[in-house]
Amino acid sequence: MSEHNHVVNKEGEMALNKVNDALRRMDGERKEDILESFDAFKRYLGGRIEVAQSIGLSEEMMAKAAEKIGDYLAANEEPRNREEKLLQELWKAGEQEHRHALAHILVRLVRTTQ
Repeated sequence: MSEHNHVVNKEGEMALNKVNDALRRMDGERKEDILESFDAFKRYLGGRIEVAQSIGLSEEMMAKAAEKIGDYLAANEEPRNREEKLLQELWKAGEQEHRHALAHILVRLVRTTQ
């Protein structure tokens, strides 16, 4: 896959506008594996956060990416468990600044439980 398809390029710059495209390209079975349980979701997000940290992305950039993922999931995926249902309800009830704060909390949750 060429670099223009990646969310993060070789220079470590993030293209947030490519997050939705990357999620849409994800194989259905892979997506099911990630969303089947909250622990699987946290492991997946943890792997992405490890990569982001290794290339020097700030917590703010990670939260912005998590916010994009949250927007996509809230609009396109049905919750598969109670935790996802709660997150979806919180996401939909909040304004943009609340969703951004929730994205920061998710990043911190995953970082502290890795």
